[in-house]
Amino acid sequence: MKRLSKNDAPKHITQNEKVMSENDFIVSKTDTKGYITYCNQIFIEMSGYTKEELIGANHNLIRHPDMPAVAFALAWDLIKNGKEFFGFVKNLKKDGGFYWVFAYITADYDTRGNIIGYSSFRRKPSKAALEAIVPVYKLLVDAEKKGGMKASNDLLAVFLKEHNTTYNDLVMNLQKS
Repeated sequence: MKRLSKNDAPKHITQNEKVMSENDFIVSKTDTKGYITYCNQIFIEMSGYTKEELIGANHNLIRHPDMPAVAFALAWDLIKNGKEFFGFVKNLKKDGGFYWVFAYITADYDTRGNIIGYSSFRRKPSKAALEAIVPVYKLLVDAEKKGGMKASNDLLAVFLKEHNTTYNDLVMNLQKS
């Protein structure tokens, strides 16, 4: 079976949102390159893909075009260095719809302390957090379209400095709101 990636994602994007339940908990694991090695049933149901389609697929298969690439660059930078990532992520469903998650990603280690993969745990984000983060993400995506990743990264740095916070602190405080 072919390994799916963002090139295989739906091209027809809709505004059909699937909302997670309060008790939903999405879990997935990837190897060090982002290929899915495990996914739970809620991930399967939320994404609209089958388990067979998800296992072996690159996690970027569900990357929604409304998500700023700088958020994923930040996530990869943190987790590859053994740090944790927290963030709000708009995921793309197989049918072109979407769902929002509050994600926590951490590295998995072997017995010698080497990173062998990553685990991601996702819950329903707070409504207030989404209302706050969506306009920020739109600004970042617009900056990327005009000036690439550097422009988006610079804009994010200015935003965080103006608010005297870090990315992780920002998203944690928004989720608590």
